[in-house]
Amino acid sequence: MMETGVAGPTTSDAGASGGGACLYELHARYLLALQARLAGSRRGGDGSGGDGKGEGEGGGEGKAPSMEQVASAHLKVSAMYWGLTAMALLDKLPLCGPAEGVVKMVMACYDAASGGFGGNVGHDPHMLYTLSAVQILALYGRLDVLDVDRVVAYVAGLQNREDGSFAGDEWGEVDTRFSYCALNCCALLGRLDALDVDKACAFIGRCANFDGGFGSEPGAETHGGQVFTCVAALAIAGKLEDHVDANVLGFWLAERQLPGGGLNGRPEKLPDVCYSWWILSSLKILGRLHWIDKDSLRKFILACQDEDDGGIADRVGDRADVFHTFFGLAGLSFLGDRGLQEVDPVYALPKAVVDRLGLTSQLLPPPRRGSE
Repeated sequence: MMETGVAGPTTSDAGASGGGACLYELHARYLLALQARLAGSRRGGDGSGGDGKGEGEGGGEGKAPSMEQVASAHLKVSAMYWGLTAMALLDKLPLCGPAEGVVKMVMACYDAASGGFGGNVGHDPHMLYTLSAVQILALYGRLDVLDVDRVVAYVAGLQNREDGSFAGDEWGEVDTRFSYCALNCCALLGRLDALDVDKACAFIGRCANFDGGFGSEPGAETHGGQVFTCVAALAIAGKLEDHVDANVLGFWLAERQLPGGGLNGRPEKLPDVCYSWWILSSLKILGRLHWIDKDSLRKFILACQDEDDGGIADRVGDRADVFHTFFGLAGLSFLGDRGLQEVDPVYALPKAVVDRLGLTSQLLPPPRRGSE
């Protein structure tokens, strides 16, 4: 991790109407500090985490790993994705060091025997981390380092060809999150043809509920995060209108906004900044982003910033983390913050990356006046 100044605007109230300003420079410094901790401060600035031999679980030369490092070791690849994509939205990705170091770390988590990626060096492969790895490589324009056929075979091999569902790994847990991961991953690699897309969408359709939303499996409770995975997967497949009532689901999503401006994932739950992604992306895809109070949500997100050290927390007064920092910045991007790069609501990458790859997805138009 290199020590470097963060150039550019320090704050901006671009697109905001009160409630503070987005602390761009401070958030970039926070993310760079996290990268230094991830890689190990002794290893320099290539972002690779060193020699790729389990360093994500160590505490540095001669030091035992901390409890935090042990508890989060399985999230290394996903944490890299959240942090690097957040830096890209801040238009500061080059400060994270040469691409070669990042690519080296990602590929150190590749399991050649299966074709999938683990969450850290030496960890078992899983659908979640395979998508994160592919997203990072897409962000850097380095999909060329992949054995695409092997990765696609791993993803396709986790589909149940009878009911269309996807498992997360060889142990067989089924969840609509994995349906989204599979369709997104194969779309990024230009290989949706390897999946039974129609059956995948039919399975998602069976996870729909009376309130218009979706659960993790048929009969499971509607949840804001699961709604995103289902809606985005259907958008990749171009099947939204076959399985979604945009007005009914849009109403459920809009109802997630609480009096303080923040969004929750289910009725009677507390607001959480991460739903600025899960809920807003779904509303964006459905053409109903205007159904929430944007100004009050913007104020909620900005109030969750750490004004001393940077980063964004889940809610006011809590500790910032990379997960909520990424999704908070993504939410501000949806809300029109002109100091941030535009984020794609389907692929969860900067829109410029999605455009560079020539990817498309189905986005519904806003409803006609009088039909809402």
